[in-house]
Formats: sequence, C-alpha cells, structure tokens
Amino acid sequence: MSDLSTFEQYYKLADQLIEKSSKEDIAECARLLALNVAHYQSKFGELPLDEALAMIGMTEPNDEQLELMSAGMEVLVGVLGNVVTGIGQERH
Repeated sequence: MSDLSTFEQYYKLADQLIEKSSKEDIAECARLLALNVAHYQSKFGELPLDEALAMIGMTEPNDEQLELMSAGMEVLVGVLGNVVTGIGQERH
C-alpha cells in the first residue's frame, strides 16, 4: 500500500473516530499525545515543529513527508481509538 493511500485511510478513520468522540474524549486524547511528545522531548530534545507545521495543507508532499504524516495519523487513530473504547485507561 502506498504511503498516500495509507495516509488517506488513517485520515478517514481519524475523522470517523472524531465524529463519534465526545469533547472529553478529544481532550483525553490531546493530553495523552502531549505526554507522548513530552516524553520524546525529554529523551531526544525539542521537536522541529516548524517543519511539521509547514506540512499542513501541503498539496504534494514527498515520500518522506508522506511516511511521517501516515505515522502521525496512525498514532492519532490508535490513541483516539483507545480513548473512545476505554481500553487500558482510567479516567481522571
């Protein structure tokens, strides 16, 4: 499967999950993703977010960018899917 096809499938699935998520689910997902980013930064340093922000709305990303975007959507779908279904999480 091409990275573009993978990205599109994850993007569509993310949209479906977001539609059926409550505001609290989205907030919990954001908190978990923020913890993941903080953990990464503590181990490897600051993330180059300027490059990531430049990819938003890009009409023709290259292969490396598509791979990164697909991986990001995969993480979003995984975290949001777990929050929505309540897998392995205790609400605060």
